[in-house]
Amino acid sequence: MAKIIKGNHDGENGENKTYTIPGRGSNILGKTLAREIEKENKHPNYGVYERNGEKYIRGKADNKKIIM
Repeated sequence: MAKIIKGNHDGENGENKTYTIPGRGSNILGKTLAREIEKENKHPNYGVYERNGEKYIRGKADNKKIIM
């Protein structure tokens, strides 16, 4: 389970086609991560959303309150 997943901004117009997970490597396809999140229940701090037929990985809110 990854605590940090970073997009590589390598698609057209800067969208994320591949992602990097520290310790696992870079250039992990978004389709692979989407499958891991949706079907294999890995990476519980992340979700998948679909836009224009493309699936993207997005971090879930942690519900922490920011005190200023």
